[in-house]
Amino acid sequence: MECEYEHILVEKTSGVAILTMNRPEQLNAMNHQLSSELHDAVMQASADDDVGCIVITGAGHRAFSAGGDIHEQRENDRKYTQAELDARNAVRGRGSYEISACPKPTIGMMNGLAYGGAGVLASSLDMRVGCEHASFRFLAAAYGRINSTWTLPNQVGWPIAKELLFTGRVVEATEAHRIGLLNHLVPCAQLREKTLELGAMIAKNRRPAVMGVKALLLEHMGKNLEEQWANERDYTTNVMRGAKAEDAFPEFIARKGR
Repeated sequence: MECEYEHILVEKTSGVAILTMNRPEQLNAMNHQLSSELHDAVMQASADDDVGCIVITGAGHRAFSAGGDIHEQRENDRKYTQAELDARNAVRGRGSYEISACPKPTIGMMNGLAYGGAGVLASSLDMRVGCEHASFRFLAAAYGRINSTWTLPNQVGWPIAKELLFTGRVVEATEAHRIGLLNHLVPCAQLREKTLELGAMIAKNRRPAVMGVKALLLEHMGKNLEEQWANERDYTTNVMRGAKAEDAFPEFIARKGR
């Protein structure tokens, strides 16, 4: 991961890639450049054999991201035809999906508000760790738009997702934790440490196994229980066979003197 970006900072530690959206003066609003760079950075991390987990966060203490850059959107509305806007939005939307479906586990380090498009991004990640400054708003309906229907129900279930998408109300950190939108809620001073602890725990496990678990979980959505079982059986027979005992339990075997 040697790329230099204008709006994304990249760090690597203990097998974890940390990607920071870096437009703090604009509350890390997601303009075209930032969104493109974030997609590229996630793809680069996903292809990096030294990376076992990807963390996404925002610069500063106020915002993970305020969402889409409205100033840029207004300018684009004047600059492009509707067909051109549709084409640009299709590319951007595909990038959002590819971040969510990337083979390696993703964690949102929620350092502040995640509104609008940032709520889509956050809810498309595998898990989220937040602090007291974290908050969410799924605002599309308030603006005559639709999004998050493919991300939020997978995190909090249909009834809660419907409420949040229909109302567009603020979800503060404590509620987000209670409904499962945050996996962990810690004081802001401990946010990075807790997130990287979780990321490192994931990264130290066998990469093919972790990636296989994610692939199967994504594929299982919408399938019945027998289809899920058969899917896993096929994967562990034909894609990634389980490790033999000698490889799976070396520490245990060593303790037994063998």
